[in-house]
Amino acid sequence: MTGAEKGAGLSPVVHLIDDDDAVRHALALLIGTVGLRVQSWSDAQAFIAGFDRQGIGAIVLDVRMPGIGGLAVLDKLMAQGVDQPVIMLTGHGTVEMCRRAFKAGAAEFLEKPVDDELLLETLQQAVRQHVKSRQRQLAGRQARARHAQLSEREREVLALIVDGLTNKEIGRSLAISPRTVETHRANLFAKLEVASLAQLIRQYAALVDEQARP
Repeated sequence: MTGAEKGAGLSPVVHLIDDDDAVRHALALLIGTVGLRVQSWSDAQAFIAGFDRQGIGAIVLDVRMPGIGGLAVLDKLMAQGVDQPVIMLTGHGTVEMCRRAFKAGAAEFLEKPVDDELLLETLQQAVRQHVKSRQRQLAGRQARARHAQLSEREREVLALIVDGLTNKEIGRSLAISPRTVETHRANLFAKLEVASLAQLIRQYAALVDEQARP
């Protein structure tokens, strides 16, 4: 696990779905060598019903399985909004199968027997990207929650700060004194938990622009 993952309190899990016991066991041992936790599934139905959609990590999915095949599982995961990256594995890949998998949302398509280093590199990259994606989502939710605490006047001041206006210009625009602008400015800096103008712009400019749209 990387420092960023530990810092975010996240513990990635690789879900490995393959009906072949020998392949599943060998891949689980291989993936475990790089410190990733593995949850193995021999049955696609059981996986769909039981895996944690809110967790982080990645999914390694065999294409050919009895019952529900890997591509059908992929379709179900995408339809349910699952954001964990899915790496497809097959021993009988075709161009059409590969095209369909990527079109459906697969992160990668690898052929068996899979190269160990390639699989591990692909998995680690997929997990890192998923962790970063979840961290961005979390930061976005926290920023929205802090922004929601602002008064209407503070939101107006924030929008004008983001537009690059000085305290005097903001005061003239809102028909209030520069000292009152300074008070609103200090309050919104505290509520938004930022320590500098640069941090304010970096974390909230996009949100201000988004909320200004009709």
